[in-house]
Amino acid sequence: MGRIFAIGDIHGCSNTFQKLLLEKIKIQKSDKIYCIGDYIDRGNDSKGVIDFILKLRKRNYQVHTLRGNHEQLMMDSIQSEDKLKHWLKNGGAETLKSFGIASYNEMKPVYKNFFNRTKFFIKSGKFIFVHAGLNFNAAFPFEDKQAMLWIRNFEIDKQRLGNRFIIHGHT
Repeated sequence: MGRIFAIGDIHGCSNTFQKLLLEKIKIQKSDKIYCIGDYIDRGNDSKGVIDFILKLRKRNYQVHTLRGNHEQLMMDSIQSEDKLKHWLKNGGAETLKSFGIASYNEMKPVYKNFFNRTKFFIKSGKFIFVHAGLNFNAAFPFEDKQAMLWIRNFEIDKQRLGNRFIIHGHT
């Protein structure tokens, strides 16, 4: 039986991420790794983070990926000049430099596919993995994508959660 790890907010720090998994944790193919978003921005090697995840998957490691607010900022950056500026202000310039491009539109399909396939949440056994958290004030918390990416200081409704645990990053 493998171990379960949740790792969030890597923010372009590829060397640290690789050392964590390969040297500290010493991951095995039976382990389940849940990367809970924010792979990009701020650090100098966002591309390296994604390349490493893709390499692990190719080697049959169980790496599950969730979307963080920074991935969403990047994906939304092509919608308007304001959204582009907002992303660049939050670390997007470092991501573009890492990928050697000037716009998300120029990103290679393999990477766009990676980002498009990230999930907003994953339920697995007694755990719910999500980037930021859940809005229990909403009628359907698992439909509130904005909250899953951005919420802070949320109150957990133990009745609705059942005997599951929320595993999140973001803050």
